[in-house]
Amino acid sequence: MTRIGIIIGSTRPGRNGEQVATWVQELAAQHAGDRASFEVLDLKEFDLPLLDEPVPALVLPGNQPHTVRWAERAGSCDGYIFVTPEYNCGAPASLQNAIDYLYQEWTRKAVAYVGYGSFGAVMAVQELRAQAGRLQMADIGPQLALSLREDFVDHTQFKPRELQVEELHRLVDELLAWSTALEPLRAAARFAA
Repeated sequence: MTRIGIIIGSTRPGRNGEQVATWVQELAAQHAGDRASFEVLDLKEFDLPLLDEPVPALVLPGNQPHTVRWAERAGSCDGYIFVTPEYNCGAPASLQNAIDYLYQEWTRKAVAYVGYGSFGAVMAVQELRAQAGRLQMADIGPQLALSLREDFVDHTQFKPRELQVEELHRLVDELLAWSTALEPLRAAARFAA
């Protein structure tokens, strides 16, 4: 069964990411049925300090206990959904930091984006898409852009419009198709190691 990690990118107090990630997990699991499982990976629970590994993950995997724990959980997934807000036209530092801790765990996997913000976090997602290629990730086309004005009550209580359900279903279908298609590449990499 394909395993998808839903990563909550913000660790800020009062964040909206938990509500969004829970909704994504419930609807994705319902839509996918027995094709996949969906696990929320909340960066707040990993308590990652600013990158403190002496060597970049591209060169050598980290060995700090928090790095190992993060690598094991993230690496066990076959694909990802990044749930991200947009801060100052970019992805939150907590998400960027978590991405930078790893390298091999990201490669040959598909990634999708659910953004929320004044304009659906489209600029934050663009930033993340640019990085995905360098990490050898397949970033898929459908993106869910949630508006704080239209999909939240008073910018805090998540109440998505009905059209977002259909958009999420499209995103999940595409993510699962790519995650399945990339499995032979992941298997070849495991065999070579």
